[in-house]
Amino acid sequence: MVRAADQTRRRARTSVWLEGKTSRGAAEASRGSAPRGNGQPSGLDRDRITGATVRLLDAEGLAKFSMRRLAAELDVTAMSLYWYVDTKDDLLELALDAAYGELRLPDPESGADWRDQLRELATGYRNLLVRHPWVSPLAGTFLNIGPHYLDFLLTVQRVVRRTGLPPDALGGAISAVFQFVYGFGTIEGHFVRRCAAAGVSQDEYVRQAMARVERTPELGELVAESGMAPRAGGTVEELRERDFSFALDLLVAGIEAKVPGRT
Repeated sequence: MVRAADQTRRRARTSVWLEGKTSRGAAEASRGSAPRGNGQPSGLDRDRITGATVRLLDAEGLAKFSMRRLAAELDVTAMSLYWYVDTKDDLLELALDAAYGELRLPDPESGADWRDQLRELATGYRNLLVRHPWVSPLAGTFLNIGPHYLDFLLTVQRVVRRTGLPPDALGGAISAVFQFVYGFGTIEGHFVRRCAAAGVSQDEYVRQAMARVERTPELGELVAESGMAPRAGGTVEELRERDFSFALDLLVAGIEAKVPGRT
């Protein structure tokens, strides 16, 4: 007799990229024909569903996303969606990879300076996380082995390989840069969305927060001295750009310092 635990293990899914849809609907989709649900043509395909998923996640966030809500957005029945994906997680993985497809990737073989290309990749990734705040929690949940993400990862690896670091240091350099960007972009993206939800500008939100912080004199002085808040006449966005650029320069300088033979 097969134990329930064994059945559960078999039912557990790993990734849409490892367990793709194999139903009749997927086969029809690959031939360009649309399945029918309840006798009505759906006019669906996987790209259209994925695009609508991205738009819905941008508009309403990850917490409110559901297959029923997506079906209403597409004006189809929820069951129609299951011709193309097995689960909601499959759709989220597809949307995550579609977002990575927005990144502009430099050509590592172009002869351009690796420092400039690394900054370009880091800046593009940060902007992606801010533009789509739902990307960061999904990137921390799923395997991230879709074609667009793998293109991004391959480009990053080829750029970092040109730094002159030994092979066993490449992974650490990539982690240092892109885990920093992940954290920076995640916080920035959620802060931007929080301000929008509260109906205040980022500058006003920070002014209100600083008024509270300054009630503790020592903490207020520390924040002022360290430049963690905008100075008179400055903006939150200017401060953020300054900090991101400086931190990225520190990481690039650290990579250079670790290249064998450099002083």
